[in-house]
Amino acid sequence: MKFNRTILLAATALIACSRIGVEEMPRPVVPEMGEDVVQGELLVRFDASVANILDKAGLTKSGPSNVLTSCAIPSVEEVLKIAGEYTIERVFPVDSRSEALSRSEGLHLWYRVKFDENVPLDKIYAELSRLGEISTVNCNRRLKKAYSGKSIAFGAAGLATKAAGTGYFNDEHLKFQWHLVNHGDLRPTKFSKGADVGVEKAWELCTGDPSIIVAVLDEGIDITHPDLKDALWVNEGEIWRSHEDNDGNGYPGDVHGYNFALGTPIISTSDKNDSGHGTHVAGVIGAVNDNGIGISSIAGGKGSQKGVRLMSCQIFSGVKSGTVLDEVRAIKYAADNGAVILQCSWGYNSGAANGYDWQPMYSTAEAWMADNALENKALDYFIHNAGSPDGVIEGGVAIFAAGNESAPAAGFPGAYKDFVSVAATAGDWTPAVYSNYGPGTTVCAPGGDQDYYYEYGEGSQKGAIGCVLSTLPATISPDGYGYMEGTSMACPHVSGVVALGLSYAAKLHRHFKASEIIDLLYSTAVPVEPMWDLETKKYYKYVTDLGTNYYNSMNLNNYRGKMGHGQVNAWNFLKAIEDSGVEMTFPNVTVALGAESRLELGTYFSQTDGIEVKLDDTGIAQASISAGRLTVKGLAEGQTSATVSGAGQSYRFVVTVRKNISDGGWL
Repeated sequence: MKFNRTILLAATALIACSRIGVEEMPRPVVPEMGEDVVQGELLVRFDASVANILDKAGLTKSGPSNVLTSCAIPSVEEVLKIAGEYTIERVFPVDSRSEALSRSEGLHLWYRVKFDENVPLDKIYAELSRLGEISTVNCNRRLKKAYSGKSIAFGAAGLATKAAGTGYFNDEHLKFQWHLVNHGDLRPTKFSKGADVGVEKAWELCTGDPSIIVAVLDEGIDITHPDLKDALWVNEGEIWRSHEDNDGNGYPGDVHGYNFALGTPIISTSDKNDSGHGTHVAGVIGAVNDNGIGISSIAGGKGSQKGVRLMSCQIFSGVKSGTVLDEVRAIKYAADNGAVILQCSWGYNSGAANGYDWQPMYSTAEAWMADNALENKALDYFIHNAGSPDGVIEGGVAIFAAGNESAPAAGFPGAYKDFVSVAATAGDWTPAVYSNYGPGTTVCAPGGDQDYYYEYGEGSQKGAIGCVLSTLPATISPDGYGYMEGTSMACPHVSGVVALGLSYAAKLHRHFKASEIIDLLYSTAVPVEPMWDLETKKYYKYVTDLGTNYYNSMNLNNYRGKMGHGQVNAWNFLKAIEDSGVEMTFPNVTVALGAESRLELGTYFSQTDGIEVKLDDTGIAQASISAGRLTVKGLAEGQTSATVSGAGQSYRFVVTVRKNISDGGWL
C-alpha cells in the first residue's frame, strides 16, 4: 500500500468558543491527512481533570458493544455538533481483571469519536486540540501489511535433496524448510550450510511449552488447519460462538482470540481477498511437530509434548486494512489474556523509502510518536505489563517486520528502541533483495528471496524453493501448505525463537525481565557479513510495467554492519538462557470472594504428578489440584498461608480473599 500525503481541505474558522476567541488560541499542529487516515473518526484522550465527569455519565462503561451518542463535556459537544450526529466509545472496553491497571495507565481516558466522513477531518482535529478538556488527538490510521499477499502453493516437483534435512521430526515437508534446518543440500545451489535459525540442535533442549502464548496480529489463523488446530490458545472462560462475554474481558465468545478487524469473535480466513498470511506466520512459530504431516515449526512441541500456544488477534480481513484502533485493542487484549510475545508483520513505510515507488513515512521516533500517541501507549502497556513478576517473563516482547521497501532504514513502529525489528535474509546468509536494513534494524532472520532463486523451478514454482514454506488455509492452497516471502516471514522466525527460549526458561524454572530476553537475543545472534562470499548479489527482477524480468544486482557492501546484531540463533539463545535469569518463586494468590483463580503448576514444578496443596485455614479458602492445575476459591474475606509440595519441591505462599479484586488474582 502506498500513502498519499496530500492535505485534504484547508481548515476554516469556527464560531468563537464561549471562553476565548479562536483567533486568540494557539494554532494546533494538524498532521497531514494522507490516504492512510480514516475519515470521519478521531482517537481522543480526555484530560484527567474530567475523568469523574466521564465516569458519572457512564462513558467509561462504553465500548464496541456499547456505543454512546453524547460525551457529557459541553465544550467537546459544541465542537462535535459541527460534524452533526456523532458516536463515542471507549477505546479499551472494561476488563474487570485489568481495569485498575488500565486506569493507572490512563487508558480509560481514550475514546473514538465517529462522525460524517464528509466533514473535513482536519477542522475537527484542530478544534478538539484547542480544548483544555482534551489532552491528545490522534488520527485513526490504516496499517500497512509487510507483505504483498502473494503465495505459491506447495509443490515438490523439481526440488532435489541429498538428505531429509533432519530426523528429529517426522513431518514430511521439513526437508524443504531450509529456513529451519539448512544443511546446504537443497538443489539447485545458492544455499549455505547453517544459514537458518539454528533450531535443529536447540530442539534437543526444548521443543516448546504451552504456557508460552504468542499473539499473532495479522490476518486470521485457520483454526481448522490440521497442523494448527491443536496449537491454538484456548480461552477456557468462553463458549464458541457465544454472544455473551462469559469471562468479563470485554470481548464475547473469544475462544481462540478475536477478530478486531470485523468486531466479532469469529476468526476468519475465507474472504476471497484473504492471503492466508496469518496462517502462514502461525505455522512458522508453532505448527504441531512430529505428527507425520505437513511442516515443522520452531516451537510446536514434539508428539505428546505440546508446544507454544497461538492466539489469533485478527487485525486484517480481506480488503479491510487494519487500523490503529484495531491494533491497539488487539495489543491490550493480548497482554491482558496471557500473551508475552507480539508477532507483528506490519507497520509504516520506512522514512528512507524510495519516493518514486513508496510514500516515505516516519524517519524519527519523535515523528512517529507525535502522530501515534495511542499506538505508542498501547505497545508500552504490553512491554511493561504482559507476563508476570512470578512467571517466566515479566513484561512482553514486541517483534516487528523491518519492511520491504529495500530502504536503508527500518519502518516504524518496529524501528523504535524498545521493539525488535527484523530484516530478511536468503538461504546463503545474504540480505533479501527487498529487505529494509540500517537504522532501526535490530536482528535478521530467513525471510525468503524469490527473485534471487527465480531461475530455479518451472511455471508457478519459479523461485519457490527460495521462499519460506509454511501452513496456508485450504481456500488458498488445496493441500494446506505453500510459500511466502518478506520481512513479514523473517519476523515469525524471531517470534518462534523467542517463544522457544521462553519455553526452555519455563522448563528450567527461570525468570527473566523482557529487556533481559531481548538483550540475550541480540548477544547470541550470528553476524551475517562474514558469511558472504560475494560482493555483488545478482537476481531477477520482475517489472510490472514492462511485463518482464531483467537481471539486476545489489552491492552487499551497502549492507555491511546494517543487518542488526546478526541472524537469530536458537541454539545460542537457549544456551545463554541456561546461565541467566533468576530462579522462579511461587506466587501469592489474591482471589475475590466466591470466585476462583487458577495456576498451571508445570511452571514451577519439574513434574506435576503427585503434587498436594494444604491450606492453614480452610475457612478462608478452598484449594484443589487437578490435571497439573491449582485452583483456589475464596470462601471468606481474610488471609491464610498455604503449602504446595511434590516432586521433591515445596513452596509456601499466601492466599488473600477480598470482596472485589481487579488484578487477575496472581500477585
